[in-house]
Amino acid sequence: MPNAIFYHKPDSIYKDKLDEKYHFPAQYLSRVQKTVGNFIIYYGPKKKLGPCYLATARVSEVIEDPITPKHYYALVKDYLEFDRSVHYKERGGYETKLFKADGSINGGRSVQAVRIIESSEFVAIIEAGLSAPNDWPDRYDEVGETVGPPQGFGEQPQLIMERSIVEQITNRKFRDRKFAQNIKRLYDRTCAFTGLRLINGKGRPEVEAAHIIPVEHNGSDAVQNGIALSGTVHWMFDRGLLSLDDDFSILKSRHLNHDVSNLLVADMKARVPENPNHRPHPQSLKWHRENCFKQ
Repeated sequence: MPNAIFYHKPDSIYKDKLDEKYHFPAQYLSRVQKTVGNFIIYYGPKKKLGPCYLATARVSEVIEDPITPKHYYALVKDYLEFDRSVHYKERGGYETKLFKADGSINGGRSVQAVRIIESSEFVAIIEAGLSAPNDWPDRYDEVGETVGPPQGFGEQPQLIMERSIVEQITNRKFRDRKFAQNIKRLYDRTCAFTGLRLINGKGRPEVEAAHIIPVEHNGSDAVQNGIALSGTVHWMFDRGLLSLDDDFSILKSRHLNHDVSNLLVADMKARVPENPNHRPHPQSLKWHRENCFKQ
């Protein structure tokens, strides 16, 4: 099962939802089918940066598009966004076949939306995308738990083969740390519901990264399925005492024993990132209102 690059452009005609499905035409069917069961890397344009590698996911199944003829969906799981956008020319370029001998771009290769890559290229891109140290590590109270960068990434360089990379990016603790790292960065360590940014004496933010659809209910680790909340608000959100409308208005449950208005932002509008692609997804918010919120 080879690894591959999947090209994604947010404003394209294709109906992608990167943590769930990738939409593509029939011309790439044979390539995508080869990746089933393995990880791919999403690649696309970033404003002011150009083409970059953005995230990874595992292809679980390929199905036919029931609406658009000669189109298909690659269903994915284990989606994980990179710590940073990795430029395709960084370190001289990660994909050997994307460049000619003189270093110029291979035009025929660059226009392919699905590109099979070598496992060594996959490993190099993953290492580059998931190696940023966590500036605000969470405290772990488990006995024997070592806090620090996971083995094989960032501050502990070593030769890593694809198997160990896959073991790492599917590890729940590793994924939780990366999810929290991304959410805290995008929300600037500020609680979306209270507007407060509290930092303890060691420089660690009090805010936590909350999954809107919980992982145990197949919620993904996409930033659009996350929100930054203080510990108390996180507890109330998970128990359905608080929720969010699609316009990010904060909803209070009738089951709240005390009025928490003085705890929340005065206008009752959650503070979310400016970039729409980083805000909670309407689909995630709808799930929370219908399955968790106690009206």
